[in-house]
Amino acid sequence: MASYLFLCLFLFFSHLYASFSSSGSHSCSSLIQFKDSFSITEDASLDCDDFAGLKSYPKTDSWKEGTDCCSWDGVTCDHLNAHVIALDLSCSWLYGNFPSNTTLFLLPHLQKLNLAYNHFNLSKIPSEFGRFTSLFYLNLSNTRSLGNLSQLSHLDFMQNQLSGQIPISLGNLLQVTHLDFSQNHLSGQISLSILNLTQLEYLRISEISLEGSIADEVTAFPNLIYLYLYDNLLSGTLPSWLYTAPSLKVIILSQNQFSGRIKEFQSNSLELIRLENNKLQGPLPSSISQLLNLTHLVLSSNNLSGVIEFRIFSNLPNLKYLDLSNNSLSFTSNTTSTVNLTRLILSSCNLIEFPQFLKGLKSLESLDLSCNKIEGKIPQWMQEVGNGSLTYLNVSHNSLTEVEHFPWKNIEFLDLSSNLIGGNLPIPASTIRVFLISNNSFNGEVSSLICNASYLQILDLSHNYFSGTIPKCFGNFSYRLQFLNLKKNKFYGTIPLTFAGGCRLSNLKLNGNLLEGHLTPSILNCNDLEVLDLGNNKINDTFPHWLGSLPQLQVLVLKSNHMHGSLCVNSSKSSPFFSKIQIFDLSSNYFSGPLPVRYINSFKAIINLEKIASTGSYMGVTDPRGSGFYTYSIGIVMKGQDRDLLKNFTMWMIIDLSNNQFEGGIPKVIGKLNLLKGLNLSHNNLNGDIPTSIGNLTILEWLDLSSNRLSGTIPNRLADLPFLSSFNVSENQLHGQIPQGKQFNTFGNDSYEGNKGLCGFPVSKGCNIIEPAPPNVLEKDGSKSNIAFGWKVVLIGYGCGVVFGMFVGYVVFQTGKPKWLVNLVENQHEKRRRRKSKKGNRSSRRRRI
Repeated sequence: MASYLFLCLFLFFSHLYASFSSSGSHSCSSLIQFKDSFSITEDASLDCDDFAGLKSYPKTDSWKEGTDCCSWDGVTCDHLNAHVIALDLSCSWLYGNFPSNTTLFLLPHLQKLNLAYNHFNLSKIPSEFGRFTSLFYLNLSNTRSLGNLSQLSHLDFMQNQLSGQIPISLGNLLQVTHLDFSQNHLSGQISLSILNLTQLEYLRISEISLEGSIADEVTAFPNLIYLYLYDNLLSGTLPSWLYTAPSLKVIILSQNQFSGRIKEFQSNSLELIRLENNKLQGPLPSSISQLLNLTHLVLSSNNLSGVIEFRIFSNLPNLKYLDLSNNSLSFTSNTTSTVNLTRLILSSCNLIEFPQFLKGLKSLESLDLSCNKIEGKIPQWMQEVGNGSLTYLNVSHNSLTEVEHFPWKNIEFLDLSSNLIGGNLPIPASTIRVFLISNNSFNGEVSSLICNASYLQILDLSHNYFSGTIPKCFGNFSYRLQFLNLKKNKFYGTIPLTFAGGCRLSNLKLNGNLLEGHLTPSILNCNDLEVLDLGNNKINDTFPHWLGSLPQLQVLVLKSNHMHGSLCVNSSKSSPFFSKIQIFDLSSNYFSGPLPVRYINSFKAIINLEKIASTGSYMGVTDPRGSGFYTYSIGIVMKGQDRDLLKNFTMWMIIDLSNNQFEGGIPKVIGKLNLLKGLNLSHNNLNGDIPTSIGNLTILEWLDLSSNRLSGTIPNRLADLPFLSSFNVSENQLHGQIPQGKQFNTFGNDSYEGNKGLCGFPVSKGCNIIEPAPPNVLEKDGSKSNIAFGWKVVLIGYGCGVVFGMFVGYVVFQTGKPKWLVNLVENQHEKRRRRKSKKGNRSSRRRRI
């Protein structure tokens, strides 16, 4: 049976080996034939050295028949099955025509192919490249002549890894109708040769780094229908052909640096115009009212000025989306309008009242009047706006003082924040999903009727004067609720005792209230919790170690409470605590004992061992209309100042354990937190040295170790921290010279005061480099002795003598007086006797004289 099993395994592995060998040899043979189709000439890769700054050399010199091609220069294989998956022959001196039937196409598993900076004699790009079904990276830079593809009608390179400039030969594609180079790594300017593309209907070169102006030729692009050049660095005025192209329907030039005026449009074919986030000036062109097919007009965030009569839009029966926000425009509002707008954005438009033209907008679904100067209360007639279709209303950052009721039955997003509204909390419609009323003067208790809004995802009541207890229903209210912000009010009592299973909270902020008692472990039902901010309350509890098991927790703020006890973990569990934590603020409490080494070891996100899901994105959610992120801020002490970190605050890695009663030394493991930006351990009872491992924190910006009992010297390695801009070790027991140079030259005396032993810049006490000699090496008259060696040498000799004497005593005690020792002692006695005799003779002579 055993022999049969062995035979089966042998046959299996033999077959497997044979298949691998066959596959590998086939790939190697194809590569050799590809190599042989070109000559090797150094001139073929001259551009590599001159322009790309890369070293060129003939990589194919290592390609020898009969050897394993997986070991050849530029070849990468899948180690499991020997398939060639990547080929990098850039800058390899390849010269010759690129054959359309090249054996390269016999490598079906190829994923990456780089043939950049070779010379293929302006060969056409073979259509057989489509055989590479697994290919996700292709680089044919300075090899891809496009000009020879004279019959090409559709060219789409969207979302590739193309780099360099758009080739001039593009102008030779006289038959092309569709051209897309968007979302690549291209740069430079658009060549004038592009004006030759008279058949072009679709042009998209967006989200790259195009610079300069667009060619200004009135008769250019007579067949162009769709133009997408957004998110570039284009400048200058808008080209003339933009206003005259007879077939043009879509213009999107947003996120550029265009300047000058918008001229009058001469074509009625336009359906969509987006020119936001540029530097355009002057009034709105009157020809806008003649664009009968227009559906979208977005001109926000420019420098447009002048007075607009809103009735000019009444002639546009198809207009749905109008955004004129963030300009210097003003509006006449004494007339109504019958335009069928569904979305209107007039943020930052100097409005002083609700404009009358809103009355006629019976189809309006989304209205943004934020950041204006509107005063008083929301007028009664506003309930007519939208005729029941209004779902989004933003009137934040105005001077509103009163809200009687909410007439909008289907409202989903309502933002009244940053106004002057007082009174009790108004209860919105049950359809509400986002309800924002922060930074007002609301007061009184929060009615439990708010919990009837069962679709709520975001509720922000922060920075008001609400009092009473937090409604208990908030705990059961969390099946949909993601963000709950009750910061800076006067809520008292305990945190709701129960958070139901299935809780979806990701952000809970109760900072700045009068809450007390213990934390509720039912918070563990909120598995998605990323931010927990309970700072500045009266919570009296030991540290809730169990919070460490929340899998997504990134921000924990418990500062300024009455929390106490040790942070040491008695559990023997090996699972990491707080593995995704990025902001850990326990400052201004009564915690004691040693610093929490186990937690520090578990901060994988700060040790850069674990990718953070929110890194690079905002800690927030998109509003129902997708118009932006709703975000929270976190209040921290940064560089000694109270600051609010906004939006992407989770990019900050901060530990603040200041103003507690921690004792013992600063653990060396702190040096593992290599993504840390701020560390505050001030006002504790810490002792011992400052660990040199802090020098590993290469992106640290502020370090505060003041008001402790630290001793020793300041490690010189700290002077190498390139971003350290705030440093404080005052009120300790440090001594020695302050590190010099680099960032340490920018710190003042207040960083070191209270350390009497510190010397050197910037403190007034200088450092003595040469230590004073002891008195016994000076002559009686104060002159220096002629003895060549110093007192340090004497002390060294004295120390060695003591050691030798102890050794001798030990030997005598253990073995008795050996003969060699007896002789040594007798010789020493004899020498002393002779010195005394000579000294006596000299004294006698002096007396006789």
